[in-house]
Amino acid sequence: MTGTGGTGTGPERSRVEADEVVLDAKGLRALAHPVRVQVVGLLRKYGPSTATRLAERLGVNSGTASYHLRQLGAAGFVEEDTGRGNARERWWRSVHRTTWFNDPDLAEREPEAALAYSQSVAAVYSLRAQQTMNELQTMPREWRDSFDMSDWALRLTPEETASLQRELTDVIMRYRRDAPEEAADAPEGAARVAVIRYLLPEPDVPAASSEPASGPGTAEGEQTS
Repeated sequence: MTGTGGTGTGPERSRVEADEVVLDAKGLRALAHPVRVQVVGLLRKYGPSTATRLAERLGVNSGTASYHLRQLGAAGFVEEDTGRGNARERWWRSVHRTTWFNDPDLAEREPEAALAYSQSVAAVYSLRAQQTMNELQTMPREWRDSFDMSDWALRLTPEETASLQRELTDVIMRYRRDAPEEAADAPEGAARVAVIRYLLPEPDVPAASSEPASGPGTAEGEQTS
């Protein structure tokens, strides 16, 4: 999966764009912390910022934000924006627009880092969903009506699941991507929309019994929105 703030596993990349980064072992370990995932996401979403401003958004102190920025800088995810600020105030910007983690062998070699990284991403995604729900009632009606959270139960082979992943990626990529510097050129009425995608294998879930259910249940593919 890709994202401006996000990161996760995704289909194999045959070609890496200049504004993309594919995680190696060093990058995986550097992002195995939810605050760092958030910092990278905020810089990609809103543009360059300082440790103090980031700390306010994250609800941490500026020293914590500065520490994580330095760690991200050492790993090559952020860099100092020398065109801004002064001797007393350092500005930082994201080096990349999108992160990919699509190396199964790396996940096998670095299982603890891969798990910590995935858990950090999941925590950030849950936080973003909760923030949207908290603000939903104050949004204009047309945006409230566009909100959706759905889950669909499918029975697929690994090959079919990989095909579904590629098709979903192709659909998403047909739409306009977001970057702070491009906001002024977007059509009137356009706003940022976050698409957070999960494909969750459940190989240990037993097949449905042939006996009729004894009580009420939900239909396969039911939307919850």
